[in-house]
Amino acid sequence: MGGLAKFGNDLYTGARSFNFVGRRRLWYIIAAVLIIVSVVGPAVRGGFVFGIEFRGGSEFQVSQIKGLSDDPIENQDVASATVEDVVAGSNPRVTTVGNSGIRVQTEQLTKTDSDDVAVALAGAFDVPQKQVTASFIGPSWGADITLSAFRALIVFLVLAAIVMALYFRTWKMSVAAIVSLLHDIVITAGVYGILGFEITPSAVIGFLTILGYSLYDTVVVFDKIRENTAEDGDNSSRTFGESVNLAVNQTLVRSINTGVVAALPVGAILFIGAVVLGAGTLRDIALSLFIGILIGTYSTIFIAAPLYAQLREKEPAILKRTKRLESSREAAQKGSTAQLVN
Repeated sequence: MGGLAKFGNDLYTGARSFNFVGRRRLWYIIAAVLIIVSVVGPAVRGGFVFGIEFRGGSEFQVSQIKGLSDDPIENQDVASATVEDVVAGSNPRVTTVGNSGIRVQTEQLTKTDSDDVAVALAGAFDVPQKQVTASFIGPSWGADITLSAFRALIVFLVLAAIVMALYFRTWKMSVAAIVSLLHDIVITAGVYGILGFEITPSAVIGFLTILGYSLYDTVVVFDKIRENTAEDGDNSSRTFGESVNLAVNQTLVRSINTGVVAALPVGAILFIGAVVLGAGTLRDIALSLFIGILIGTYSTIFIAAPLYAQLREKEPAILKRTKRLESSREAAQKGSTAQLVN
């Protein structure tokens, strides 16, 4: 514990430092590669898998199945075959719900076909027909949900940009933060698309929640950056980039700790929701939160702070101080070299 405390103290005082700002081109390249993979990957795989709430369709829930197999593949095959026998080409999607339930989603069916499928599923899994519930969502409702999700995302980004610009009194911090958030959205969505996870309204709620978490982490780091750079005068011994880098190092342990503390309970909820209970809503929210927390912690350190430093390094006052420090350091180095030669 003492070693960890010393490590954190060294980062805070500057005795130990990681050059996040100086290596920003490397971080940008990594981010660009991740974004390209996140865009191309889902397209190669065939696009995103949207939940029934977005695409519309019919859903059947079979509950309290006593003889449900421990093999989910077998259960899915039985359910799929049962639905296809009644309505060929209905494209059933089957998931196991907990230890005694099956959920089947299909293209939108007629009332007659829906009743026939419910009867067939009850017979296939040997349960009373009352334990099979059927519902459907029209495509217009799904389109409304999709539009609402995009509208919520745009409103969030616009409000976040305005609040950041007002709070820090500079639009450049706002731009850096929003770029970091967009980076988080694209990569999180890309993970969903590449792995074939279903995007549901619960997942969208998770997306918006992790944007709030990422923004919070960015604000904490930017607040320290503002504190450090406010102390820098014309005679400062640090360049603007070095002050930004010091702030990132000073908040590094806190950012990692916050990310770990946030990810652990979300990971537990994900395990319980997906494996133990089979609760789709818990799984969808927890999955997007878990992915987003990891990506949000990384983006604040490696994207937002270096980008902010880059946006301001060409300002006349900052550029003048940087050139002065570079000249004085070069002169000091030459003097040290001359002394060694003599």
